[in-house]
Amino acid sequence: MRNVWILARREFTHYFISPLAYVLSFFFFLVLGLVFYLSLSAGIAFGQIEPDGRVVIGWMVWILLLAITPFVTMRLIADEQRMGTLELLLTAPVRDWELILGKWLGSFGFLLLLLSVTWVYPLILHRMTQPGIDQGVLVAAYAGLVLLVAAMLAIGTLVSTLFSNPWAAAPVTAVVLLCLVILGNASATSEWARQVGFFQHYQTFYQGVIQVSDVAYYLSLTVFCLFLSTQVIQARRWR
Repeated sequence: MRNVWILARREFTHYFISPLAYVLSFFFFLVLGLVFYLSLSAGIAFGQIEPDGRVVIGWMVWILLLAITPFVTMRLIADEQRMGTLELLLTAPVRDWELILGKWLGSFGFLLLLLSVTWVYPLILHRMTQPGIDQGVLVAAYAGLVLLVAAMLAIGTLVSTLFSNPWAAAPVTAVVLLCLVILGNASATSEWARQVGFFQHYQTFYQGVIQVSDVAYYLSLTVFCLFLSTQVIQARRWR
């Protein structure tokens, strides 16, 4: 596991020297800040602030799905291929699964940092309302969000292994994630199709309920995509 942590730390550190990471973070918090401000202003105007700590989570999910995750994951493997450094990594004493897991963990750590900062919004709301927000519902919603992010990053990692151009990987990742959402939301699809939808499984977390089946869904999808990513890297090694 030592190689995994070295790669994860290297990847995590890279986000703090990347202009794109700062642009994404600024956009992320700008939109959420505006949503929170408008929600708070509307509550004050009507004389009642809704004590719902999930006030920004709905927007947060869409921003993560369509903007943040695709651009965070696009360079994980694709950029290594573009610069020709992937071959060096493959000849180093690093197993394929260590490379994939380390890259994924680095991006996961960066997004966890962003999510942790967003706790400031429910904390402000908690102080402004009586008797305060429902902590249990908020914790469940964030727990589901962490699992959702883990799965989205795993999908983005898989897509990144298939491209040598990061800017091609980003829109493809966004399209794949959006297709999973649409597939689950389409009323004409089968029950099986609805079960693979991202938001269907997240809805129970959002309502304050943590079910084993929903946890298993996100964990299974994460592991499966990371496994497929490893297989793609393995195929490249033997070319």
